[in-house]
Amino acid sequence: MYFFGNTRKSLLKRIFPLFIFLALPASTTYELKDFGFGSGGGSGTSTNYGMTAITGEQSGGKLTSTTYDLGSGMVFTNQANVPSAPSFTNPANYYNKLLVTLVAGENPSDAVYAIAISSDNFVTTRYVQSDNTVGTTLGIEDYQTYTAWGGASGTLIIGLTANTTYKVKVKAMQGSKTETDYGPVATQSTVGPKLSFDIDVSATDTETAAPFATNLGNLSPGVVANSPQKVWVDFDTNAENGGRVYIKASNNGLQSTRASYTISAVSGNLAALQEGFGVQGVSATQSAGGPFTLVPAYNLTSDNVAVSDTTVREIFTASTPVASGRGSFQLKAKATSVTPAASDYQEVLTVITSASF
Repeated sequence: MYFFGNTRKSLLKRIFPLFIFLALPASTTYELKDFGFGSGGGSGTSTNYGMTAITGEQSGGKLTSTTYDLGSGMVFTNQANVPSAPSFTNPANYYNKLLVTLVAGENPSDAVYAIAISSDNFVTTRYVQSDNTVGTTLGIEDYQTYTAWGGASGTLIIGLTANTTYKVKVKAMQGSKTETDYGPVATQSTVGPKLSFDIDVSATDTETAAPFATNLGNLSPGVVANSPQKVWVDFDTNAENGGRVYIKASNNGLQSTRASYTISAVSGNLAALQEGFGVQGVSATQSAGGPFTLVPAYNLTSDNVAVSDTTVREIFTASTPVASGRGSFQLKAKATSVTPAASDYQEVLTVITSASF
């Protein structure tokens, strides 16, 4: 009986095998081909940084191309959006700074960004600091919002090297544990320090060639004479603190060797003075930057003049970089009835320029 019963149970096992069916998650539109479960998550934190991690098995993969990178897992979905390449320009021929403008994209307003910069294609990486200088370390204070980085106006990265090509890239973070990879790279170059200068002598705003001279003609006693030509100055510099134009005379006035007499250089109103020689500023302008202006001592009208002697004196000034600066000044003189007559009265003026890099 037991033998027959055991045999029958064995036969039943052979006749009715056990089937197990597995259904994958699916709908009429989507189907998940594979899924798995890890053993949980964990996090590591400090006073400045936080990191979320998933331990155990991770199913799925990472989709990549030369343009896009799609990660997988919960950490990836929590990250901020990777920033696009920033706008990176040199809007004023800077030799020591460049303008970077971030692209916030779809990140919220409280997202913060860090900027990496390199002059050797990121063999060496440095970081834009919160004061816009470049440093070797990246601190939590160097993560700033889009607004703090200048918004749509951008921010100038300062303290760069002249004639150098730089690359920048940006990463984002929005809340703890959400920092992205760096986004695409943008490239721009600084230029060399520049100072250009030229003078012309003409009655109108015209380019002329050397020699540069003007003739006051015959001086009538008691009458203020104006030079028929003006001295025109071209000035252009990308110096951080602009530059200056100076004049210096050789004789301290109109000097005659034959008469052994000098019509002295003076400051004041020649119409009221008995005799004298001086310089009067006429105009100053620029196409960009600056402004390029006459200094107050020479910014005069009527028959007022400023002294031109053997001391180097500033006549034009600019406190910031200036493009296509153009200025002019004229000479004025007055003699008396007792001024010795001679045909060799002359003064030699030297025009000097400098820039503050």
